[in-house]
Amino acid sequence: MTGRPETDGRSMRERMDDGDLYLADDPELIEAYARAQELTEAYNATGVRERERRTTILGELLGAIGEETAVRPPLRVDYGRQVRIGARAFVNFGLVALDVAPITIGDDVQIGPNVQLLTPLHPLEAGLRRDKWENALPIAIGDNVWLGGGVIVCPGVTIGANTVVGAGSVVTRDLPAGVLAVGSPARVVRELPA
Repeated sequence: MTGRPETDGRSMRERMDDGDLYLADDPELIEAYARAQELTEAYNATGVRERERRTTILGELLGAIGEETAVRPPLRVDYGRQVRIGARAFVNFGLVALDVAPITIGDDVQIGPNVQLLTPLHPLEAGLRRDKWENALPIAIGDNVWLGGGVIVCPGVTIGANTVVGAGSVVTRDLPAGVLAVGSPARVVRELPA
């Protein structure tokens, strides 16, 4: 890709939602980001006994959150609205979910502390990067996945159901269902029993 991306009448938010290059300093996106940061700050300031308040804030912040799901603060998101978490999931301290593109987390998922789910991409072409263009690819995490502490999931990755990713692993490409993957980049080391 060379030169400035074509302008086609879509808003920067529409371009972002379509996965195309966009500029994050657009006023609509700045406002959406500010709202998400205010809600995130409020969530992160809640006490351990404020379960109802936490649930209310997450309902406003996230695109969806399933029943009996627990998310321990602190939590960091870009917009929040593109994060969907299924039922009975457990998210430990320090999740960073940069949801420029959709992040879908299935039912019964276990997420260790300090996990990063990173959808944004920046152009390899220096001029586009200097001009602050970016885009993103979605992340999908299947049901009953366990991401160990410190796992990083890169843009565009899908992790199949019942897979376990070892602590500190960097997931750079799709992982099938029912496997154990470890390392940087994460590699499948064995299949897991059903």
